Amino acid sequence: MSVPIRVAVIGAGGRMGKEVIKLVLEDQELELVAAVDRSAGEVDVASLVGLPASGVIVTSDIEFAFVEHKPDVMVDFTTPQSAYMNTLIAIKHGVRPVIGTTGFTPEEIKELDKLCQEKEIGGLIAPNFSIGAILMMKFAAQASKYFPHVEIIESHGDQKLDAPSGTAIKTAEMIVENRNELRQGNPEEKETIEGARGGYYNGFRIHSVRLPGIFAQQEVILAGFGQSLKIRHDSYERAAYMPGVKVGIQKVMEYTGLVYGFEQFID
Repeated sequence: MSVPIRVAVIGAGGRMGKEVIKLVLEDQELELVAAVDRSAGEVDVASLVGLPASGVIVTSDIEFAFVEHKPDVMVDFTTPQSAYMNTLIAIKHGVRPVIGTTGFTPEEIKELDKLCQEKEIGGLIAPNFSIGAILMMKFAAQASKYFPHVEIIESHGDQKLDAPSGTAIKTAEMIVENRNELRQGNPEEKETIEGARGGYYNGFRIHSVRLPGIFAQQEVILAGFGQSLKIRHDSYERAAYMPGVKVGIQKVMEYTGLVYGFEQFID
């Protein structure tokens, strides 16, 4: 049996962080060696998810976690403000970042890729780890070759901080790779309420819905004369992302540089 991959989880007390903790503790191919959270306190991390004591005590000091426990991989589902600095620290210590937080700029992604290359380690930033969501994005990008008139509607809970979602942005970027810019709609149209037509991106529109009780949904609507095609994905709980997170942890051990987008690993 191969040696388990040593994992540190950042934001261990958060909703996604807890799911990652459960994943790593219950998977024999992974070993939880560190957990970082600013507000959970110095407790055994397993107590946060209702599992037997693991011996891993939560710390608020990310540098200490890396120096003391020497993880192979860091998994971060924190906030856009924190994740960038966490990633810089991880790379400095030779820890491979697996990031599920959105909000990175193209310039930041380019910088982090360069740093990973210099350290000769792999890294991953994935707006969405759900395999179903990735297939939705890939299908939409393929369909846009034939249906260049397209709009994206994404829906999340009302506490989500960024709009549009990272998944919607990544979907739009993938569509643009297959579609020449086409400014849709009537050139004389006017919004009588600002923002009614959604955000403008390369000729098409992205709409963000934020309401309580919604987890994560995205629909891509493509249309042509006399027909339309709708591609939709719904996530109902955070556990849906965990198979993809495990694949990400394993994959960053195999290459050098930072990959943007989990779709790189889906045939």
